[in-house]
Amino acid sequence: MNTLLSRANSLFAFTLSVMAALTLGCILTTAFKDRSAPVRLHVSRILLKKVEDFTGPRKRSDLGFITFHISADLEKTFDWNVKQLFLYLSAEYSTKSNAVNQVVLWDKILLRGENPKLDLKDVKSKYFFFDDGHGLKGNRNVTLTLSWQVIPIAGILPLVTGSGRVSVPFPDSYEIATTF
Repeated sequence: MNTLLSRANSLFAFTLSVMAALTLGCILTTAFKDRSAPVRLHVSRILLKKVEDFTGPRKRSDLGFITFHISADLEKTFDWNVKQLFLYLSAEYSTKSNAVNQVVLWDKILLRGENPKLDLKDVKSKYFFFDDGHGLKGNRNVTLTLSWQVIPIAGILPLVTGSGRVSVPFPDSYEIATTF
């Protein structure tokens, strides 16, 4: 009637049910937590070059280089359910051809146990800041924003935007310098 296999199956199903209930309880304890934090961004240098774009027809496009400072205290973002944070700095601007342009300039993975207080100075953009035309030259409203994706042990992956943004104007002329 109750074989060893059916008893093992019942024990396994009960164990999975208990584990699922515990996981749901763990998710609910941190699901509604506010994970925002104040961020201070400062741009120390902007350089604009006109370079050949090798991804399409051989046209010349704008290439921007930005040096910036980031200051943020992400300590309250971490709790027992946070495994890591994926931080990224993005630039958002509009041009005549595109209403919204978003470019990721820099990123960092911050693991639990690492220092959650960021105080980075003179950081250069990690990725190229290309525009598909000449939308950076003379653009007066390029907005930099630090955001992060919270990677939990269990639960949803909230996307959080820092409270500090900075809008910077790009130069009206191209640099001829060869180094950044």
